[in-house]
Amino acid sequence: MEAYGLSDKQLVSHLFKVYDSWREAMVTKNPKAWKQNTSTARIINVRNRIWSERRAFPQSVFDIPIAPPDIRKLKALRLRVNGETAKAIFFGKVDFGVGGQPTENVFVVSYVREQDRWKYHGGEYVKLDLIPAVKKQIQAGDYQYFDQDDFQPEGKVPLIPKAVTHPVLAIAKVYVFCPGREVSLKVNDFSEHLFQNDKRAEIVLGGARLGKNTIDYSIKELPGGDPKSPLTIRVYLMSQVPGTLPTKMVQYQVDDGGQPSDGGVLSFDFTAELADKLRAR
Repeated sequence: MEAYGLSDKQLVSHLFKVYDSWREAMVTKNPKAWKQNTSTARIINVRNRIWSERRAFPQSVFDIPIAPPDIRKLKALRLRVNGETAKAIFFGKVDFGVGGQPTENVFVVSYVREQDRWKYHGGEYVKLDLIPAVKKQIQAGDYQYFDQDDFQPEGKVPLIPKAVTHPVLAIAKVYVFCPGREVSLKVNDFSEHLFQNDKRAEIVLGGARLGKNTIDYSIKELPGGDPKSPLTIRVYLMSQVPGTLPTKMVQYQVDDGGQPSDGGVLSFDFTAELADKLRAR
């Protein structure tokens, strides 16, 4: 089979080099090389998060506590190409450079082809220690586990996400507590969030905007959930002043035994004066 003018063997070698170039850019903290070897969608997603956390781009790209694993030290099990996308599956002692003795697990690398050039789109770590039966199958040479849809390339270049155009005025987070329920949120018609039977917070892409900010939400029960469980939706603005607690801007609360609405819109006003108070001098 030929793929974009490359034989199977050539394509495997080429995609290895793409990942190696991306990894080298991360290790050497080279912004130019990182952009050259990273898909457009991933670049925008990474930049969106960095600017939504009021950090510097691209410098903060390299502020990570782990090192990308060296796939040359792993066994390549699968390489699948579908249209403009590809996925490579590796098995072995996946080492993120955090010390200790790495165990045998799976690392999946996703690629996207943009303007006749393959680029790194993401890496996924599959911890086989949590599924020992599957681990034994792979160790025995049975790779049928990787026939699932999750390990197949999608075939289409990902849509380019909306872009945050500059560091935000204030860092915002949504917090949701929803035992037995699913809560979908969209903040300022931009930042989308999904919580299922959760208790956690997520960064709001685009942060808080001057003036009115809106939170569209919908709620539905999950099978087996308790319809009388409590529920909480909150939005906080995070202070960059040391020792200052987050500011709660809005809350939707359903007490134990109450009945939440199916959905609605929450809102809060954000002023320049508050933005100034939240930022460290």
